[in-house]
Formats: sequence, structure tokens, C-alpha cells
Amino acid sequence: MSSTSVVVTGLGVTAPNGLGAEEYWAATLEGRSGIGGITAFDPSDYPAKLAGQIDGFVAADHLPSRLLPQTDRMTQLALVAADWALADAGVDPQTLPAYDMGVVTASSSGGFEFGQRELQKLWSLGARHVSAYQSFAWFYAVNTGQISIRHGMRGPSGVLVSDQAGGLDAISVARRQIRKGSRLIVTGGVDASICPWGWVAQLAGERLSTSEDPERAYLPFDADAAGHVPGEGGALLVLEAADAAHERGAEVYGEIAGYAATFDPRPGSGRAPGLRRAIELALADAGSTPGEVDVVFADAAGLPDLDRIEAEAIAAVFGPRGVPVTAPKTMTGRLYSGAAPLDVACALLSLREGVIPPTTGTSPDPGHQLDLVTGSPRETRLRTALVLARGHGGFNSALVVRAAR
Repeated sequence: MSSTSVVVTGLGVTAPNGLGAEEYWAATLEGRSGIGGITAFDPSDYPAKLAGQIDGFVAADHLPSRLLPQTDRMTQLALVAADWALADAGVDPQTLPAYDMGVVTASSSGGFEFGQRELQKLWSLGARHVSAYQSFAWFYAVNTGQISIRHGMRGPSGVLVSDQAGGLDAISVARRQIRKGSRLIVTGGVDASICPWGWVAQLAGERLSTSEDPERAYLPFDADAAGHVPGEGGALLVLEAADAAHERGAEVYGEIAGYAATFDPRPGSGRAPGLRRAIELALADAGSTPGEVDVVFADAAGLPDLDRIEAEAIAAVFGPRGVPVTAPKTMTGRLYSGAAPLDVACALLSLREGVIPPTTGTSPDPGHQLDLVTGSPRETRLRTALVLARGHGGFNSALVVRAAR
């Protein structure tokens, strides 16, 4: 496989605290949160009542009316994010060969709203309707398919399903396809599952915060950490080969420089978790040393044991308090397959501006030995960022991004 440098030329962001990359970035630097009480349904009978919701998004303002009855909120957000990413990259897909373009995304908790509709049909009209479980399995591929169809992209496509880690996994597969000769790949992830059926499924994982205080509900690396707040949204990125991007005069946000994924050993095996190894392998893939990393965007699970594992992995590679760490997802909630791509977008904007966004709300536990950026943004020279993501069940992924040359 070629070692072609692969760069990001377009960002499409749909986040609870900002629609569009620049609005999201401004809100993140201001410490403005999108977490609040659920309005998509009545959460009064559920133990968890907060979420990162995208307010002000009206699909009819962005998409053709014919698409609206065929899609749910997750797909609508993804279609709009793809439109914005392509526009940001200055790309008109209609002018490019169809088989030179592809779509590789991640999916995790999305599709519940669509599945709930099917369940309601079953309840009201009988079993002649499609099974909700079949619908959910099929829905994993809907985002990729809808984006491909909308923009005439017939090249390599696929969907990665590894919970929160899936967004980084999708970006890595997109990088591989560019190195194999594809001209352009839309990649990343967008999730949305704030509906009753989706909420029950998330509660079953026993990782949700039940606090009703939006400012104290999601506290990664805090002594009071007690779960995360879910959210909706994410980011899609346009990837191209560096030479092709420069040849057409595109603005380059940065390079996808390194990636690795590992899987945790079974519980009780006595073997170490796999996150540290993922970091080391990603740095090796990027040809970088720990000393060259200027900031780490943490997975930030918000649960004591998982926070400890991540803090220990970071300290083992970079030394105690050896690198600035941030988790801007405290302002959006964990967006499942959309979370890590949003962190990648945030990391690229950080590299562009030379500023690290804060982790809001959290008072870091000194025992974690992290240089956690809190309170306000930190201006500093930034060249290389590391983004971490973990998925339920033992998935670990790490991605290295470098500033544009």
C-alpha cells in the first residue's frame, strides 16, 4: 500500500452546541454547553433526563422534501454534515468521476428512531410490517448509502460499528482507500438516538449519568464522575491525497498521520487494557515520538474505573502531567460514533488556531496525574494532536493528526 500523505480538506459539523464547524468552534472556545433537559420526548419516567440535543435544526431547511419521509433525524443530520463538508472542501461531486469518490462512516446507537417507528407500526397494524430488529440492522448502512446516492459517489464505501471508537476506525479506512488510489472519501460519523427506545437501550449499558444538573452531570477525570451524558450529532470530513489537494489549491486543515486500534483482554484475565498499546502503535504509524504530541483529546468516559485506565495510559506514554489533555465533549455529551470525528474536527481547528479548548465543569482528580485543560482555552504552539476513543466491549482507537504544512 502507498504511504501517500492523506489530508482533511472539508469539515461538516452538527453538534449540540453549534451547527457548522465555525459555530461549533466558537461555542467550544467560549465554553458554551449544549447539554440540557431532554425535549425530544418526556423523560420524566426515566432515571436519566439530560442529553446534548441539537436545537434549531430543521431538516426541511436543508434537504429536499422528498428525502424527509425516507429518513430519520440521524440520517438527516448526516446528509447535511456531508453537504457542508463538501462545500467547505470546495468540491462539486458532479464534476468528478463517480468511482473516484466513496463514503466510509461509523454507526453505533443510531437508527433507534427509525426502528421505533417500525415498532409502532407493528403495534398498530400487525406483523405484516418489517421487523424493527431487521430495520435496525439494515439502518447501519443507511447513512453511507444516502450520502453516496445523493452525491453520486460509487467508489469504496462501508460502515464501521465499534461504538465510540468507530469514528476513528472509519477515518482510518478512508485513509487506506485514498492510499489505494481513491480521489476523495467522505468519512466520520453522526449519531442520534434521543428517543424512548434508544434511551432504554442506552440505560441498559449502566453508564449514563442520572444527575439533573447540566453543569455537573458529566465530569470526566473528576472525583465525582458518575457516568456520561449522551448526545446527538458528530462530524463528517473530506479526505484527499495531499498532492491532489494542493494541486487544486484546496485549504488543508491537517494530515491524518497515524492510527491504531486494539482490543481489551477479557475481564479477569490479569492482562493490561489495550489503550496504551493503541497510543504507542498510532505514534509509530505516524513516525512521531511522545515528545512531539502537543495535545491529547481524551475519550473521557466519565466513569471512575475507565477514567483511571485512560489517565494511566496517557501518563505511561507521556509521563505524569507530560502533555496537555482536553475533553471538549463535556459541552456536547458523548455522541457515540459521532464523538471521535467531532474531536478530530476540533483537534484540526485547534491546530489551525494554536489554542486548546477547555474541559468544562470538571475539577480534575490530582490522582490521575493529568495536565487537564479546564476553565478557559489555553493558547500554545500546536503541531500534533492525538485523539483517543473507546467503545463499549473493549474497543480502543487512537488517531494522530498533524497541522497543515
